[in-house]
Amino acid sequence: MTDNDTFTKLDPQKKMRILDVAMDEFSEHGYQGASVNRMVRRMGIAKGSIFSYFGSKDGLFEYVFERAVGLFSGSLRRVRDTTLEADVFTRIRQSLDAGIRFIDNNPRIYRIYLKMLFQENFPGRERFLSTARLYSAKYLRPLVVQGQERGELRSGLDPDWVVFFLDALMDRFLQAYAVPYMDSGTGLHNAPAAELEERLEQLMSIIRHGLAPDGKGADAAWENA
Repeated sequence: MTDNDTFTKLDPQKKMRILDVAMDEFSEHGYQGASVNRMVRRMGIAKGSIFSYFGSKDGLFEYVFERAVGLFSGSLRRVRDTTLEADVFTRIRQSLDAGIRFIDNNPRIYRIYLKMLFQENFPGRERFLSTARLYSAKYLRPLVVQGQERGELRSGLDPDWVVFFLDALMDRFLQAYAVPYMDSGTGLHNAPAAELEERLEQLMSIIRHGLAPDGKGADAAWENA
């Protein structure tokens, strides 16, 4: 992060230009391939300004990453706060919908996440990915616990393992939606809206059938699968 508040005091338009170029660079080239020289030419600022604002390329990347986390966590908080009375399966479904919208609206941020996930040469990679996973667990666990308290999920399930299962499933679903080679023949990547809706319903049927108490999980979509 920055050593001082020089960057935060910049004109908002200039700040957005710097962050926009940095987002382009990291999403296109990853961390190792990202060039400060290339960025400052596009930003229209002196190279020393980057080091004044962020300390290093590492500092610039960390700023971009934390901003991205803030945007994504904000979208999930809105789901959490507007679905308090809904059942756990509705909340999971709406969380997936929020993830899809976020990818559609912020493709560069998601590309940075994927590069960090699959490339090992990112500074602080373990810390950043751990932060992402811990945030996901912190978001999902209250949903799971509330679902168990309401009798919507089997009470005997270990909530931490349910969270692990949901986090892995949802993350993999979004990867398949965003990346062709992660699709694995599911038809998720670039799926038309109606087909994507059908895939989501099938996924939710599997989750519901596997986690709900006996007699409450099976629905028409599962029975006809």
